[in-house]
Amino acid sequence: MTLTKDDAYAVAATVADPELPVLTIAELGILRDVRVREAGTVEVDLTPTYAGCPALEAIRADVTAALRESGAREVVVRIVLAPAWSSEWISAGGRAKLSRAGIAPPTPRAGGPVAVELSVRCPRCGSLATEELSGFGPTPCTSLRRCTACLEPFEYVKAL
Repeated sequence: MTLTKDDAYAVAATVADPELPVLTIAELGILRDVRVREAGTVEVDLTPTYAGCPALEAIRADVTAALRESGAREVVVRIVLAPAWSSEWISAGGRAKLSRAGIAPPTPRAGGPVAVELSVRCPRCGSLATEELSGFGPTPCTSLRRCTACLEPFEYVKAL
């Protein structure tokens, strides 16, 4: 059975991000394109959240396994660094999932080329009274913050 482009994309889109497992790679916006070649080879383009992403090889392996289980004869995963990933690529559904999981999603840009965070809303109580504890959280694309209202710590996905 040869997968169609839509089928292959749908399969790849179900792969969870290993560092933010509440999101799929499609919701995170790193799944850029899927192509199916005549011989049954599926080519997948991924743009990591940053060039040194330590989860990239795990994502490559998970995408390859999912597509092979769905009938792909061969899977080629290409890493595409340009244009660079932007936190704007996180889907609205992905932002909602992050918030429900207690992770503050990045604030969408208001039209300017550089995002400046004046405040980050606490995903637990909604307060804007938060502070950064560390520029890096459990993953390089997150920071660690604390709400000064409810005193709960939380991760924040950095706006890039």
